[in-house]
Amino acid sequence: QVQLVESGGGLVQAGGSLRLSCAASGLTFSRYVTGWFRQAPGKEHEFVTAISWSGGIIHYADSVKGRFTISRDNAKNTVYLQMNSLKPEDTAVYYCAVAGITTVVTARGFYKYWGQGTQVTVSS
Repeated sequence: QVQLVESGGGLVQAGGSLRLSCAASGLTFSRYVTGWFRQAPGKEHEFVTAISWSGGIIHYADSVKGRFTISRDNAKNTVYLQMNSLKPEDTAVYYCAVAGITTVVTARGFYKYWGQGTQVTVSS
């Protein structure tokens, strides 16, 4: 059974930082593209970033480019999202997801496994 467990969310002031983690089990994690999405209240899921199995290919949404950094440690079956210079508009539930293909993609439909999400709230 595949499980993705996010952690590290919380409440932070604007300009602050948080580091999210996503621990995977039940799959050969190192083979898969992994991404982060977020969903703000009343909005659709939004692509944030994704990383290839090797870490060599990374995509970021324009809204987080230069502020967020994705990384992965395949030995620990874990992917990280370092979020700096946080803004109130970054407030959302953040989800980790594993794609069913090996190409780094931004579309939600390509992601097969999802975590339960972790809340990030940025106060102004």
